[in-house]
Amino acid sequence: MQIRKCSRLFILDSDGRLLLFLYKDEHQAPFWATAGGELKTGESYADAAARELYEETGLTLKIGSLLKERDEVYAVARSTPARWLEKYYLVECPPNTDIFAAEWTDEEKSTIQKWKWWDIAEIQNEDTAAFKPEWLPDLLSAVLSERKKRI
Repeated sequence: MQIRKCSRLFILDSDGRLLLFLYKDEHQAPFWATAGGELKTGESYADAAARELYEETGLTLKIGSLLKERDEVYAVARSTPARWLEKYYLVECPPNTDIFAAEWTDEEKSTIQKWKWWDIAEIQNEDTAAFKPEWLPDLLSAVLSERKKRI
């Protein structure tokens, strides 16, 4: 089975809202997920995170701490199932930050439907199946709890 490496971006604004993208693909029902993408040859996870941050959101912010790692088998869009090794990085940004599709690929243009800033109450009122991976709401709660401890 092919191994694919991917950096994911857990983008939080100063109001504690999480930026998620609505994806549709042929393998499953539409779902909300973080921005991010596959590493290019010779690229580190952190470098891929910075590149993907700009390409998918137009943002050039500091890539923060590594929040979580994931090792899962799944297929994306028109691909065949592969083993994905993902790293989720925190990116903190100011409120009311403008997001735009800076350098979307053709696949992103066909699979990403829209983006939305989610607050904790909204995300907790949704079925966890609406998110990929399903633990995104729990991770948001944990990150917000840590943020409160620092303040």
